[in-house]
Amino acid sequence: MIRIVRLGSGRAANEGPRLGTVRRPPRGVRKEDFSKLDYYDVWLPELAPTAPLIARAQQDWRRFVRAYRREMRAQEHLLALLARLSQGANFAVGCYCEDERRCHRSILRQIFAEHGARLAK
Repeated sequence: MIRIVRLGSGRAANEGPRLGTVRRPPRGVRKEDFSKLDYYDVWLPELAPTAPLIARAQQDWRRFVRAYRREMRAQEHLLALLARLSQGANFAVGCYCEDERRCHRSILRQIFAEHGARLAK
């Protein structure tokens, strides 16, 4: 099952490993502390929006959503793999954004659902 989380938040019971779908590691945190401080266990920047796209999110959310979905088409194999793994394993994917409604992880949630992933509520 995939849990969509805010990186740095406390972990849920049986959450499993966290995948950081962000472009950059957390600032001011030593690499060896990423997992201990509940950021992520594995960095997966392939599922993060590109830097130019992140700037667009602030200006026009709808255009950002369309462009991010286009970017994710290049990661189809990875999305399908994670959706399949969610049928028998627990893990989390996340980003630093406070509000999931205005974060790419809300779109990832939709994309995973479209791929048949098991998602935590």
